[in-house]
Amino acid sequence: MTNTVSARDPKIANDVKQAIDSETASLREVSLQIHSNPELGYEEVFAHKILTDYIEERGFTVTRHAYDLKTAFVAEYVSPAAKALIADGHEDKVRTVGFISEYDALPFGDAKGHACGHNLIAIVGLASALGAKVALEKNNLVGRIKLFGTPAEETTGGKIDMINKGAFDGLDACMMSHPAPADVVYCTILSVGGMTVEYFGKASHASASPWEGVNALDAMVHAYNGLALVRQQTAPTSRIHCVITNGGAAANIIPDYASGKIMYRATSADDHTKVHDAVMKVVNAAAEATGCTVKITKEMEYQPVPINEHLASRYASYTTDLGVKYLPRAVQESLPSGSTDMGNVAHVVPGIHPVYNIVGLNGEIDRSISNHSFGFVAQAKVEVAHEASLRSAKGLALTGLDVLIEEGFAAAIKDSFEQQVPKGSSGLSSLEQKFKSMAGIGAGCGCH
Repeated sequence: MTNTVSARDPKIANDVKQAIDSETASLREVSLQIHSNPELGYEEVFAHKILTDYIEERGFTVTRHAYDLKTAFVAEYVSPAAKALIADGHEDKVRTVGFISEYDALPFGDAKGHACGHNLIAIVGLASALGAKVALEKNNLVGRIKLFGTPAEETTGGKIDMINKGAFDGLDACMMSHPAPADVVYCTILSVGGMTVEYFGKASHASASPWEGVNALDAMVHAYNGLALVRQQTAPTSRIHCVITNGGAAANIIPDYASGKIMYRATSADDHTKVHDAVMKVVNAAAEATGCTVKITKEMEYQPVPINEHLASRYASYTTDLGVKYLPRAVQESLPSGSTDMGNVAHVVPGIHPVYNIVGLNGEIDRSISNHSFGFVAQAKVEVAHEASLRSAKGLALTGLDVLIEEGFAAAIKDSFEQQVPKGSSGLSSLEQKFKSMAGIGAGCGCH
């Protein structure tokens, strides 16, 4: 058969909504169980099991521990109409859409918690895939759906490992959404680089013979203070963060070892390079100034998320119909943000990463609740957060269906993607002007 319809068809849209609504209790149970059992990146064993069992029971073919990652998975569904085309040698007529589930938590000292709401992202992925699947089945439509379980977004980026294994090859689009204290489709998500810095000196008695020592902590403090000074000369759209993770063992010993973690972000390729180079100069200068040696270990390189205009506008249209109230686009683009390895995915295939409000369903913005806070941990398990998650999932499912079934839509998405992310691009395309007014509003897009 030829796909000439769209998810705007009332019956198809209703099938999606009913399919997701019928699973609201089971999805909430999954979310709360993951919330009550927080696990850090690459350790998400509980979440991996509950998510894979859930989606397998609902008719998806599941590959656990996918792409040589213990806590990654991919769940696939191919509609009967698509199978018939494939059997006739027409696989090229079958489009594929991907959805993303994340499920790692954040550390808080000795504790852990879902301070970025990944328990909700987990079920948004489930619900999106299920809603699209049911609509394909009930309407005899052609399409393939893949749900990717992606570990360690908060640390080194499981999606990057999966990209390197070819996980997202062959997709026509890949989408996810993220909880936040505001509804934003056009979110300016930054690049980010991260490194661990270690300084090596020489221990000595801090009172009897301090002149015999080489103080590694002095080097780390010198680097920390140097980075603070560098911030004055960086663009207002760039960011530098640093924490000291080891400063010595005892006050009466000149520390022979100290370490820290540094992150830097920007909105453009040029600024990303400038900030990186400035950080490296400071780190190396601190070693030279104190007589220490330094070891630098790069840990991540996340790209910004290029927003595919066709996917974004379609998602915005569907979610507006579902009751979401968006701020003007210019305001959305000016909101401060974080970073995510979804940016790397969206440089391989067309994608979007909208954020949705878990504070309220009518556009309320609570500036006291921000991602990566204890308040967000609590908010991520309340009923309104669940309702907002399923509303976003419906928008993703409807948009994903259009990728599969609406003639011309996937081609338009691809054309936009190829113009936006030319082959060989570093992915750090300039977003500078969009981000200039970011200081005006406190609530923003939450991610890494």
